[in-house]
Amino acid sequence: MSTDLVYEDGLRLPLELERWLGDPDPVDRELVGRVLPPVLDVGCGPGRHVVALAAAGIPALGLDVAPSAVHLARTRGACVLERSVFDRVPGAGRWATALLLDGNAGIGGDPEALLGRVGTLVRPGGRILIEVEEPGVAGGRVRARIETAARSSSWFPWARVGVDDLEHLGAACRLTVGDVWQRRGRWFGMLERAAGRSARKTVSDTANFADLCREDQHRQAPGPVSEVAP
Repeated sequence: MSTDLVYEDGLRLPLELERWLGDPDPVDRELVGRVLPPVLDVGCGPGRHVVALAAAGIPALGLDVAPSAVHLARTRGACVLERSVFDRVPGAGRWATALLLDGNAGIGGDPEALLGRVGTLVRPGGRILIEVEEPGVAGGRVRARIETAARSSSWFPWARVGVDDLEHLGAACRLTVGDVWQRRGRWFGMLERAAGRSARKTVSDTANFADLCREDQHRQAPGPVSEVAP
């Protein structure tokens, strides 16, 4: 049974659940080679990128608002927190790379606000790896819902972001486009934050990366802290 992302204008995009739930493919593995550690995966879903990064010895933390996705990610051994990127994020301003993949450039329906927020989470000299739509796609705010043959979600704010939008979005958020590439029909961009002097430690300077997750869980709400340990 297919699951689609449907826009108000009727455009229907199949969601690649099998790929998201599977093991990292060659495109994912190439992405791993482009990150600087440590890595924050925004909208990590079932956590395949977080798991792949950890397997490569790269500290990574995932964020997702869907309890089912967080459960799946933790079952796979990923270090993941259940929350929005617009909520409190541990290590803010100290991540070397942030990921916005698998359509997550549309989160919240306001790409400029999203990239502005993520730009504050990476350190000076850090980067954002973002997956976008192909050239010629007109970006913009939309409303969308998820549909299967049996049911539909409520409408929610979303956005389309094409590769042609990267320059003006980057400029609006004080980010520069460092690279754009295409692999197997998927388009990606690298947005970079200007380097600057900072006395703040990077997240990887902490004695134990898992301690960052545990500390954050203590500051948040009740719940089993041990669940986020990798």
